[in-house]
Amino acid sequence: MKLIPLLTLLTCASVTLSAHGAPTVDDLAKFVAGLPVKDAALAEKEKDSQWTNYSAELNKKWAKMDDRQLTHVRAWARGNSEISHVSGTVYYMFSGPDFLYARTFFPNASTYILCGTEPVGSVPDISKMPQNYINADLENVRHSLDSMLTTHYFITKDMRVDLTRGTIAGTLPLLFVFLEKSGCTVNNVSFSGPSVQIDFHSPSGKSQTLYYFKTDISNGGGDGSFLAFCKRHGPGVSILKSASYLMHTESFSTIRNFLLANSTLIVQDDSGIPFRAFDQRRWNVKLYGIYDGVLPLFHEYFQPDLANAYQKSKAGDLGFAFGYAWQVPKGVLIEAAPK
Repeated sequence: MKLIPLLTLLTCASVTLSAHGAPTVDDLAKFVAGLPVKDAALAEKEKDSQWTNYSAELNKKWAKMDDRQLTHVRAWARGNSEISHVSGTVYYMFSGPDFLYARTFFPNASTYILCGTEPVGSVPDISKMPQNYINADLENVRHSLDSMLTTHYFITKDMRVDLTRGTIAGTLPLLFVFLEKSGCTVNNVSFSGPSVQIDFHSPSGKSQTLYYFKTDISNGGGDGSFLAFCKRHGPGVSILKSASYLMHTESFSTIRNFLLANSTLIVQDDSGIPFRAFDQRRWNVKLYGIYDGVLPLFHEYFQPDLANAYQKSKAGDLGFAFGYAWQVPKGVLIEAAPK
């Protein structure tokens, strides 16, 4: 996979560099995340009242979401020995820009592989952008994050609009927000066609890599190169969340079978792989939270066998929202490991 560094792309796009040079990619990420930067030119941009309002609002919403959701996810993951020891590859199919939950469940992974149909997008040299353009683009970023910070998932139809407006656009600025708000430092960003590689290090100093691919993973939707890439980095653990029940249909049997064959652990809600696919002779399955049916939009994907399994298991409260029901008491989580 031939990769082109972000700042090389900025130069190719005829962005004129100032005497002090272009901002570091980490400063660009911090700026988009509403955090203080070191770069002098970007620091001047942060004095604008609209940026300070953007930063304050983002910080406020993030703090509420962290208190409501992430604090409990982190505690649950730390208390689960199979999850807390994950240090290899994490697959997150149908993720869109949601690096946040892959990171929160599996903070010690070496590699995160995400995919969705949303474009990679770009974050240009913001220090050279007019302030009014910056403010408009950051408003788009804030709006794109609203559903994620209010519930715990993105809404696909909204992203089709939100992520295609402006210059600071696509999944990249949202990935920057999640990385920086998680305390990570972005070291390098490289592009290859419809994919991006972000090298970063964790608050503890561990080097990690995030890949995001814009790709169609329906049967026959691609040329097979994405799954070949995933296999080279596998086996891995899989997280599936708010996946629209696509793998309940035969149109997504290839990716379903890939995950079943290449996952050492699967953590998902009821919208991921159907419960019937976890043959009890081959899989150990643990149930957490409550299975309280499905949203009316997805009524045809109610799983009687899963409801029966929950009734027998008497699973306790999960402690955080997981699944399309955004209320904490309705969290549903399925953990499956091959025998």
